[in-house]
Amino acid sequence: MSTSASPAPGPLTPLAPRALYEEVAERLRQRIFARELEPGSWIDELKLCAELGISRTPMREALKVLASEGLVTMRVRRGAYVTEMSERDVREAYQLLSLLESDAAAQVAQAADEAQRVELQSLHDELEAALDERERFFAANERFHLRIIEIDGNRWRMQFITDLRRVMKLNRHHSLFMQGRLQESLQEHRDILAAILAGDAVRSAELVRRHFDNGLRATQHAAD
Repeated sequence: MSTSASPAPGPLTPLAPRALYEEVAERLRQRIFARELEPGSWIDELKLCAELGISRTPMREALKVLASEGLVTMRVRRGAYVTEMSERDVREAYQLLSLLESDAAAQVAQAADEAQRVELQSLHDELEAALDERERFFAANERFHLRIIEIDGNRWRMQFITDLRRVMKLNRHHSLFMQGRLQESLQEHRDILAAILAGDAVRSAELVRRHFDNGLRATQHAAD
């Protein structure tokens, strides 16, 4: 019994450029992080559409993306608002980050190779150099933390932490705003790095947990 051969596959369809709504989502994300759109504020879709020269369809799709990330809250018949974090939201986010990142640090202390250890030292050196420039310090701080998660290589952990850290940028009372907290945070990073480079998993995890505990206390103090 003869069988007909399957038709040869045709040429692959070229990948489409980044969808417009993704570009819009990124523009809005950056405005939120820059506080051009403040936490708790209503998002004027029509005004933004006019500014960006787009229709409401990509705007609405972009807002859905930001809502899935927790940056935007959709309210029935009232539209979209920039998410405002409550004290409980902040506390719970810190608690989860503490659990996830302390375990990652322990894993990295045990498993990082020499090149990765050198890279973490280099990232920490950037943090040291940025002490007198708060925005640079914020950025270097995040790069250091996220690189530990990348080296750990647990993609689920990375996804959860990325989402949590994104939402944490909505916190009005960031711990590093507190007087003297930058210096304290820097010393905590020195200790964490030293423990990782020494291959001490238990101490690395303990120091990361303490780092987040201190950050939460500073946030709560700043809110008083």
